[in-house]
Amino acid sequence: MIEGSLGWLTIPERMVAVAPDLGRLADGLRSEADRVLVLGSGNAAFSARAVAELFPPAEGFPALSVLDTTVPSAVAAAAEAHDPARTLFVVASRTGSTLEANLLFDFFFDRASKALGGAAGSRFLAVTEAGSALDTEATRRRVRAVVPAEPRAPGAFGGLSQFALVPAALVGADVEEIAARAARMAEACRTPGAENPGLLLGAALGAEALAGRDKLTLSLASAIAAFGPWLEALVAFATAKEGRGIVPVVGEPLGPPAVYGSDRFFVRADAGDAEDPEAGHLLASLVEHGHPLAGFLWRDALDLGAEMFRWQFAAAVAARLLGVNPFDEPDARDARDRANRVLAGAAPEAEAGGAASLGELLSTTSPRGYLAIAAFVAEAPAAAAALEGLRVAVRRTRRIATTAGFGPAVEQALGQLHQGGPDGAFLLLTGPPGAPVAIPNRPWDFGRVLEAQADGVFEALQARGRRVARVRLAGDPAEGIAALAAAVGPEVAA
Repeated sequence: MIEGSLGWLTIPERMVAVAPDLGRLADGLRSEADRVLVLGSGNAAFSARAVAELFPPAEGFPALSVLDTTVPSAVAAAAEAHDPARTLFVVASRTGSTLEANLLFDFFFDRASKALGGAAGSRFLAVTEAGSALDTEATRRRVRAVVPAEPRAPGAFGGLSQFALVPAALVGADVEEIAARAARMAEACRTPGAENPGLLLGAALGAEALAGRDKLTLSLASAIAAFGPWLEALVAFATAKEGRGIVPVVGEPLGPPAVYGSDRFFVRADAGDAEDPEAGHLLASLVEHGHPLAGFLWRDALDLGAEMFRWQFAAAVAARLLGVNPFDEPDARDARDRANRVLAGAAPEAEAGGAASLGELLSTTSPRGYLAIAAFVAEAPAAAAALEGLRVAVRRTRRIATTAGFGPAVEQALGQLHQGGPDGAFLLLTGPPGAPVAIPNRPWDFGRVLEAQADGVFEALQARGRRVARVRLAGDPAEGIAALAAAVGPEVAA
């Protein structure tokens, strides 16, 4: 299987070849749209999200957004904000079998058909493998174009491909330069020994993890913070199997040495000439207290492709040192299959055996463990700030690492880590269903889908003997999460 999964090593050269065509495609479409909305999930969505935040639209090009959730209010808000007559919808899925991408395609194509009639297909692009289910459906619906995605890039190793370059081209970014820098990084990673940037990073990741520093804590300059979720998904996908792996910690604000255990490996990435004195001071203090630190410098956002390749190479090396296959995802599908069974009519399994509360969960978490928080609520600034406050409170009181994100996207990113990686504690947060949002030709609405996805994750974690608590938030999710943070408890003795 590993031999058949190495096509990603030469993707940069192929992207150099296709980049001019993608640029011409974008030039031909830019006058027809004010907005681009990428519909997808998993690696395709994470790549597009990074592009959306790293590359503001060039003059005369449309703005880019990404929808990768089944939260009803988020779907409704995206529908309200995107007029089908002036929006280009990009449906992105490598295999064409992902639930979120298919349901979102159905929903937005139905809206476009009601507004535009037979011209609806002209408002859609598809990015997918040739011959996939999405390819077939997109052709049947006569979409504007189907852009073939790389067929030789497993899972998270396909980010540096059409899934990143198509959105980048559509907002007017210099995709030829992105691909060229990636190709130069790929060539550097063929260099033997210490001059190989991917090998050097991967060896450090693997060695630190084997020495017990398996919490890869990423500190990214604000200008490139959008790279974090993509990188988080890559590390989780590549290294977390057979009870081993590296836990990527993204979005956790830096703190003083006293709040960290001895399981951290810090990585800092800066951008251009911008300086962050506060981050520099904290990182210097962490190094003085014995924490290892690696540092990187991006010239600008056009380094995206190069850094994707560097980290893909490093993740593969680290996985090899940990003794796991970086190119498969043996555990994550279980939660998705369970969600599909619930949607097909199976009753959710009983929630017996889980922790009754966050406090009980934390009381049984070892200092070398971690807490994973999955919030199946709408992603919003207030809720994100509350999640950060909860993570800081847990770190302050328990000195353990945390991961956090909004469902179902967080499980697409970290599901393999949660179900197949090192043991951790898991907190699932769900909120009120809100107003129903129907899905064309389906027996359930988006609220029911979201609930089934949360059920699937809970059941899959329990089936593996993971320690998991499910908290149902009443009212405003941000307020509920903030209340959890306030109730975390007193600081433990060092």
